[in-house]
Amino acid sequence: MNLGQLLAKVSTVGVYGGVEMDVSGLCVDSRKAKPACVFVAVTGARAKGTDFVKDAVMRGAVAVVAEEEVEGGPYTSIVVKDARRALAELACAFFDRPSAGMKVAGVTGTNGKTTTSFLLQHICDVAQLRCGLVGTVRYQIGERTLPASRTTPDALEMQELLAQMRDAGCKSVALEVSSHAVSQRRVEGVDFDAVVFTNLTQDHLDYHGSMEAYFEAKAGLITGLGSQRFKQGVAVLNVDDRHGALLQGRAQKLDIPTIGFGLGSRADFRASNCRSDLNGSNFQLDAVGRSWLVRLPLIGTFNILNALGAIAAAHAMGVDVRTAVQALSTAPPVPGRLQPVPGKRSFRVYVDYAHTDDALRNVLRTLRDLDPSHIVTVFGCGGDRDTGKRPLMGQAAEEMSDWVIVTSDNPRSESPEAIAADITRGMRLVNHEVILDRKTAIARAIASAGPRDIVLIAGKGHETTQECAGKIEPFDDIAVAASAVEDRPSDFGR
Repeated sequence: MNLGQLLAKVSTVGVYGGVEMDVSGLCVDSRKAKPACVFVAVTGARAKGTDFVKDAVMRGAVAVVAEEEVEGGPYTSIVVKDARRALAELACAFFDRPSAGMKVAGVTGTNGKTTTSFLLQHICDVAQLRCGLVGTVRYQIGERTLPASRTTPDALEMQELLAQMRDAGCKSVALEVSSHAVSQRRVEGVDFDAVVFTNLTQDHLDYHGSMEAYFEAKAGLITGLGSQRFKQGVAVLNVDDRHGALLQGRAQKLDIPTIGFGLGSRADFRASNCRSDLNGSNFQLDAVGRSWLVRLPLIGTFNILNALGAIAAAHAMGVDVRTAVQALSTAPPVPGRLQPVPGKRSFRVYVDYAHTDDALRNVLRTLRDLDPSHIVTVFGCGGDRDTGKRPLMGQAAEEMSDWVIVTSDNPRSESPEAIAADITRGMRLVNHEVILDRKTAIARAIASAGPRDIVLIAGKGHETTQECAGKIEPFDDIAVAASAVEDRPSDFGR
């Protein structure tokens, strides 16, 4: 593509140098610069993008986009007001706005994004809308599966993934959108047919600073539907959550169509007569003037809400509700989300990604409803992340478990002992112990389980590594727990 044609799609402050040249691509990492590429100097948390201009040019960059003029080399300097916005605009133009030709649903919220996205992908696949997936667990492009570098990739990678999905024949996309992604304009330029809001509870305050700022980041994705040029997007909102109800009011003031979902009378897609057992959930769905009996092979009220969000989003994307309901009965398990650990024992072991106090309470409440003899919970909190939620998670765990083992969960650069101390500050009972080695903690919990007990291993879910003191080592909760179950002598007949 010609640089001049590319820049015609971008808001620039000034262009210094020639534009009559073909460009081979875009990059934000100078180490990935190639001959004839355009380097976009985005400033991150630790370094200024302009510090890497020399390296990018040495590798072949012919133009530099930055928030200030960058002089001193044989390249074109392009000044923009906002480098992140420019990156999104450039990526959309370079890849020919791939989201415009597909049905795209974004899913945001503190908890439930992954499960809702997986359920939505399954519904769309059953409805013959071959669905791509971008999220915490993986990126799915047609038949190809890629490991996820983060929940929502940057604007350049995002547009490239969407272009690959379009070229692979995908007709729809389910896209998890984090609050960081909204703040950093990673999904700017994505044309949404629907955006699902699941809920909002405390998390990521190390980044946003306050719950108000965290909420506004989420709200920006919803209100942004009102400024889309190519599609009329629908806001699909959990109106049982007070933040979802607030967002519905905001959206309606902007003439953004809304669909409310939940268990209460305000919901357009409403679930009632909800029941869960070890094999899944059943509920009655009332929507669009009709009722359906829904069978979902996932347990818990929170998963019923996730399913409602997925059905409502699919409806906004043009899928018949009856088709969506039928699809849910064959939905596959979601990796690391109340995932049962294999092994024939008189007790059960589950692994879940719950890493906020609200998510932990929801999971434990669901497991308590299964009427176990005892619940043993193993969990920790990640290092270099929101410290305020640690005592809240400790409180939730001890209140809803019979025994709690506090352990490590990606301590990163922090002291595992200090993180555990933060957690136990919220614990007032004596039903807990601290075992910092996660493998030992898991083995201890499984060794202590009796008939009809449930062991919950929370925090890491689908993750297959553990990060501690600058080292990333293999660690898979499912594999470690399965091995501990296998090593334990058979307990049948006790």
